[in-house]
Amino acid sequence: MHEIDLLSNIGLSIVAATFFALLARALKQPLILAYLAAGIVVGPKIGFGLIQDEASITLISEIGLILLLFIIGLEIDLRKLLSAGRTLIVSGLSQFLICAALGIGFFSLIGFDLRGGRFDALYLAVAMALSSTMIVVKILYDKFELSTLPGQITLGILVFQDIWAILFLSLQPNLMSPGASIILLSFVKGAGLVLFSLAVSKYLLSHVFSFIAKIPELLLVTAIAWCFLISGIAGEVGLSKEMGALVAGVSLSTFPYNIDVISKVTNIRDFFVTLFFVGLGLQIPVPTASLLAYAALASLFLVATRFLSVFPILYSMKEGLRSSLIPSINLSQMSEFSLVIASLGLGFNHIDSQVVGILTFVFAITSVASTYMIQYNHEIQLRIAPVLEKFGLKDIDRQSSTGEAVEQPKEIVFLGFYRETSSVFYEIESMLDENGVPLAKKVLVIDFNPVVHCELNKRDVKCIYGDISSVDTLMHAHVNHTKTLVCTIPDTILRGTTNEKLLSLSRRLCPQARVIVTANTLQAALNLYQQGADFVFIPRIHSAGLVARVISDSLHENLEHYREEEMTHLLARKEVLD
Repeated sequence: MHEIDLLSNIGLSIVAATFFALLARALKQPLILAYLAAGIVVGPKIGFGLIQDEASITLISEIGLILLLFIIGLEIDLRKLLSAGRTLIVSGLSQFLICAALGIGFFSLIGFDLRGGRFDALYLAVAMALSSTMIVVKILYDKFELSTLPGQITLGILVFQDIWAILFLSLQPNLMSPGASIILLSFVKGAGLVLFSLAVSKYLLSHVFSFIAKIPELLLVTAIAWCFLISGIAGEVGLSKEMGALVAGVSLSTFPYNIDVISKVTNIRDFFVTLFFVGLGLQIPVPTASLLAYAALASLFLVATRFLSVFPILYSMKEGLRSSLIPSINLSQMSEFSLVIASLGLGFNHIDSQVVGILTFVFAITSVASTYMIQYNHEIQLRIAPVLEKFGLKDIDRQSSTGEAVEQPKEIVFLGFYRETSSVFYEIESMLDENGVPLAKKVLVIDFNPVVHCELNKRDVKCIYGDISSVDTLMHAHVNHTKTLVCTIPDTILRGTTNEKLLSLSRRLCPQARVIVTANTLQAALNLYQQGADFVFIPRIHSAGLVARVISDSLHENLEHYREEEMTHLLARKEVLD
């Protein structure tokens, strides 16, 4: 009878989750919210009571939790983390600590316990300090912003948050007896598990995976076996099984097969993770007025602490207003990982169901809100920056610009500077004008990437830190005196403007200038020509000739000479952006 109930409960959970997932998809909301809603509707506390045996779903969903953390570990790139720049390291280390410290103080102040075996304030603080990798990466990927400077800073902080979460998971089982020796022992056990996993991974698993790499089923089974092995070892030594799964994933993250493992495990994980969040929804208490008030207050606190913990650090490291504000906006939501930590805390009796309920509603509120905040992060940044400037926080262009633009107007102005621009500028650096003057001396770049700003200054190239969609920025740069205006950035990368708008603005400010803009499609290029563009750069067309020639040559000769020439050429190129 129990087995029949288990199967029917699982089936009902999946059907309900699917229905709400389809609804969430139509409304463009995170799927996790749909799974939580499904648990609430079919559960015994708020919903229709279609599922009474919560333990059966919770038992199955624990497998999904372990697989979820295994996947998160696989996606943590240790090499990128170790090679991260100073800005990422400082902001990644400080953000969590600042948010957690502010959280403990705030939640203790409004009445949550941190004594007598209860850790409500601590769990709320830790949960508020973590942001959603799933939501942030998805939206930034859709907006083509993952490779931008604010996108890279955002991703770097998310990776460090995962590391902080691992440390908290290692301490979680021993919070009831947090003596110095116990905490030290937990760190030793955690470090020992990490070192053991990395050593076995390097000296044994690397050979095993190389041997079975061409057998997909065996690759999947071996990866999952490794996950549950390390998870089991972690449980035996007094650490959480979930932490063991995370460590198992991290130990495989540098393998060339990790992408393949992720793609295979993801399908299995999604089934169990769905049950995990449905199970979490089953445990949500009836939302009282006080619970909703706490959730709303905590959501506002979360957004505020992102600005208090991220913006000052980045701004103090000379990243400018834009690159300091946008990561703060991007990270203004609670992580699904926080719900995992809260669920484990409930199992350890560290917190009660009210705290889980508050965190669930905070997750729902901030997930929906941040979806729109990230979507319109540039517009929000443009509204906040002038307010900060009134309080004396100057942007990079205001701090370092001189009167050079007025005295020596540049003949070539690049509107924005991205990878295509970097390559074009590299070619220009080797050119001379008719009088033998280096062409690069005639260039002015307008862009809001501090890395570009710094590198161009080293090359003695004039660069103004500013927004190319702003008339004030272009007037400040005195583009009305230039001969050629260039934008080699496609509309998919531009934010707050388009090539069409830049063309129109350029014609209004400097009608005598030649204007070069960029398009990705033939129709867009024709439209730009019809609106007065002097030349339209179409990357795929203007690079097609070389590739076609290489393909043709490959039919009757090997491509070794191309390969050698290209490698030599690439090694010699020292562009502003890699």
